[in-house]
Amino acid sequence: MSLLPVADALNRLLSAAKPVQRTDRVQLHDAAGRVLAEDVAARLTQPPFDNSAMDGYAVRHANIAGIGSVLSVAGLSSAGHAFEGTAGPGEAVRIFTGAPLPAFADTVILQEDTEPLEDGRIRTTFLTPKGRHIRPRGQDFTKGEVVLKAGQMLDAGRLTVAAAMNHPQLPVYARPRVAILATGDELVPPGETPGASQIIASNSYGVAAIARQAGAEIIDLGIVRDDKQAILDAVRQALQMDIDVLVTLGGASVGDFDLVQPVLGEAGMELDFWRIAMRPGKPLMVGRLGDIQVVGLPGNPVSSLVCSYLFLEPLLRKLARLPAKNRVSRAVAAVPLKQNDRRQDYIRAGLAHAPDDALLVTPFEKQDSSMMKIFAESDGLLIRPPHAPAEDAGALCDVLVLREPAA
Repeated sequence: MSLLPVADALNRLLSAAKPVQRTDRVQLHDAAGRVLAEDVAARLTQPPFDNSAMDGYAVRHANIAGIGSVLSVAGLSSAGHAFEGTAGPGEAVRIFTGAPLPAFADTVILQEDTEPLEDGRIRTTFLTPKGRHIRPRGQDFTKGEVVLKAGQMLDAGRLTVAAAMNHPQLPVYARPRVAILATGDELVPPGETPGASQIIASNSYGVAAIARQAGAEIIDLGIVRDDKQAILDAVRQALQMDIDVLVTLGGASVGDFDLVQPVLGEAGMELDFWRIAMRPGKPLMVGRLGDIQVVGLPGNPVSSLVCSYLFLEPLLRKLARLPAKNRVSRAVAAVPLKQNDRRQDYIRAGLAHAPDDALLVTPFEKQDSSMMKIFAESDGLLIRPPHAPAEDAGALCDVLVLREPAA
C-alpha cells in the first residue's frame, strides 16, 4: 500500500465521520463548550417591566417643559424595590439603573442633568427628550421567543442568555466517547518501577488531553501486553462500551510484535487506509468496526501526538459538532531551511513574535521522534511539504500552532 498524502488521509477520515446523535441534559455550569441539541425558547419576558437604563429621576415629561424646571422628589425606586406610590404634577421619583419605572413616568432624567436644591427638590439643567433612558418591557426577548438554535455551541454569551431565559438545564449533544488502548510488553504505568527492558507509558495522557480539548469523553482501557488474545479481549470489551472511537497506541507497524492491525481485522475492522506520507507518524492506521471509527496511532510518543493534532482532533470536533479548528498560521523562518524529501515533515519548533508582529519560527536542532522533552518545549510544528526546496532565513512557511508564544 503506497503512502497516502496527509491532506487525502484527513479528507477520507472526515468524510466517513458522522456527528454523534445521542443527547444529554446538563446543568448550566456544565454546559460550556457543548452544542445545543434543540432550539431553546424564553420562559419569560426580559425585561419583565419597563425599567431605568440610568441612575436619575423618573418623571412625567409634561412636567419638564424647559431647562430649570423644579421638581419635588416623591420617593425612590431601586433594583428589586419598586416605587409603589403615586406622583402628582411637579413631582419626580429617584430611580436607579434596572429599577422598575413608576406607572406615571415616561422619561428618566440623568442624575448629572439635575442639581439639588436646599429644600430637597431638584432643578433640571438639561432638557431630556421624552422617553429617554427607559428600557421597555420585552426589549431583550419575550416569553416563547426562540433565542438559541440547535447546533449552536454554548459560550459565555449564550449561557448567560439561557440563564436569563430561566433555563437551569439545557439539551446538548453527547460528547463523543473515545476508548484509548495502549499496547506493548515494554510499558508500565506512571508511578511503577519499570523492569530492565521497560519504559513508562506516556502516550495515552497526551492523546487523552487532546481528545478532551476536542470535546470527547475518555475511557482509558489501560495497557495490554503484546498478545493477540489479550488485545482481542480488550477490543471486544471496548466494543461493549457504546463508544464512538477506538484509539490504539502502538502495534500498528510491520514488526513481528505489531499485532494490533491483524487483531482488529479478526475483530471485524474494515481497514480504510494505513501509512501516511508524513514524518513523524507514518504508521497511522484508520478503519471502522461497524459504526465505531478506529484510529491506530504510532507507539512513538511524538508521532502519536503529531497524529492526534492532525487527525484525531479534527475527527472528534466533527463528531462533537464543534467548528473545525484551524491551527495553521503563516510564519517567517528565523533560520535557513533544509531541502525535504517525499514525506511531509512536521518539525518541532519554537515560535516568537517579531517587532512587526510577524510570527517567527525556529526549528529545534534535534528532531528524533522519541524525544518528548523537545515536544514539550515546542510552540508549534514547522510544516515542510514534500520535495520542498532549501530556503533562506526569512522565507514564508506554514506552522501548526500548538500554543501561543510567550509575549
